Order: sequence, then structure tokens, then C-alpha cells
Amino acid sequence: MERRELMRLLADGDDVAAKAALEALADGADYVVWEAGTRLSDSHAATFAIRLRSVRRNGAEHLGWERALELLRECARPIRIGQITASDRSGIYTIFLTEDGSALVACAGVRLAEGAMSDRPENLHP
Repeated sequence: MERRELMRLLADGDDVAAKAALEALADGADYVVWEAGTRLSDSHAATFAIRLRSVRRNGAEHLGWERALELLRECARPIRIGQITASDRSGIYTIFLTEDGSALVACAGVRLAEGAMSDRPENLHP
């Protein structure tokens, strides 16, 4: 997926996580969007609920997770998942797109305090 297209989709988002992910992309963040899988969005919600608990235990700031989980549970269709990693590694955002990649379903992010960042912050990966 082209950076400009992903930025357009995030600009349509109406929450703080989508806006933060858009800002990270505009600042040169790395990103990847994987092909659609066969799992439905509501089954992904269970996995991401577990990851939210992990993020909370690690003390990282989480953005939009509750809303993203709600949207994934409501959607119940195949989705594409992507990840945006801020160029300064201060945040990682997970994006959930429709199967064809034409619309944003949800976005969730994790930010670390400056002193908590590392070369490979495993606890950030949503």
C-alpha cells in the first residue's frame, strides 16, 4: 500500500490513535500492511484484548484500544492489519483495514515515555 493512500485512510479516522498514526507517517515512520487473512475481525479482537492487558501491565500509554476492540467486534468480516512504527520508536500503531484495503476499520496505538524506549521495544508490538 502506498504511503499517501494509507495517510488518506488515516485522515478519515475520527480518533486520537488515527491522528497520531497519521502524524507518525507524515514524519517518516516505517509501516507495513499485510494481506487480508481468513480470520474475521471479531476473532482478532480477542487477541488484541489480551495485548491491551499486556500494554497496560508494561505501563505504556495506549491510544484508542477500547474503541478499536469495539469496532473489531462489531465488524465481523475479514480484515487487513498493518503496523506503523514512529521513526523515533516512541510509538507503534496498529491499523485495521477492510479486506480490500479501501477503508479504515480501527486504529490503536502505544506510546512509550522517552526513557522507556529501546532498540527493539517488544512490549510495544500490538
